[in-house]
Amino acid sequence: MRNQKSSRLKPVRNKASRTHRVAHRSGFVPALGAAPAGSQNGRSTLSERVYQALKRDIIRGLHPSGEALGEKGLAKMYRGSRTPVREAAVRLQQDSLLRIVPNRGYFVSSMTIGWLNEIYEFRGAVESACAELAARKAADQDLLEKLAGLARTQYETNDFASYERFIQADTQFHIGIARLTRNPMLVRAVFDMRCHMERVMYAAIDIGYYGEAPVQEHEVIIQAIRNQDADLARKLMYDHILQSRSKVLGLASGEAHVPSSH
Repeated sequence: MRNQKSSRLKPVRNKASRTHRVAHRSGFVPALGAAPAGSQNGRSTLSERVYQALKRDIIRGLHPSGEALGEKGLAKMYRGSRTPVREAAVRLQQDSLLRIVPNRGYFVSSMTIGWLNEIYEFRGAVESACAELAARKAADQDLLEKLAGLARTQYETNDFASYERFIQADTQFHIGIARLTRNPMLVRAVFDMRCHMERVMYAAIDIGYYGEAPVQEHEVIIQAIRNQDADLARKLMYDHILQSRSKVLGLASGEAHVPSSH
């Protein structure tokens, strides 16, 4: 049975935070940068642009967990008609970011303790397998060098812009490990999961928690892959994900310390 216990990771819609994030909008920018090949199915329509913009704003907490959204309001906000909004909503429901309730409207998916556990179960299984397979296959040295650079990405505590850059680098790092497998299905699986992890990370900083950049954890994973030590690469990735899970669940349940000022 799904654990429906509410999570503390609910974005705080204070005026300063919302104003800062709205200032980051520069048109319709995909939430996760360039998608894997074939991900957009040739879409270049208003529906695609509304989908990408609304997805980005849900991830960044502009539309908090559980918020009700109406077609008319979304059409005005994202400069489109109801039809592209409706099409975008269907896709976001498939992404598990939105719920469509007949005769009631759209609701941003809630972040529950059970939901967080499911994310980390998925990541533990899929991403540790990616690290193992990446080590077993002949490595792409250029991509490994890029990932080594991403692994060293850090940020300044209480500096939203630097933390946002870290989130983007963290996403590129984990998708990059999947790319080393040269298995498009694994790349797609990790890519699709990252929107949920980014959402968790943005929600954490909304309540004043920045945590620590996992530089050393990322670097030893890359080294194990370079050394083609498949068993160690799997173990290091799994341990890395367990560490993240422990921190996030502690924060969500109120057990982790959150500074009094942001």
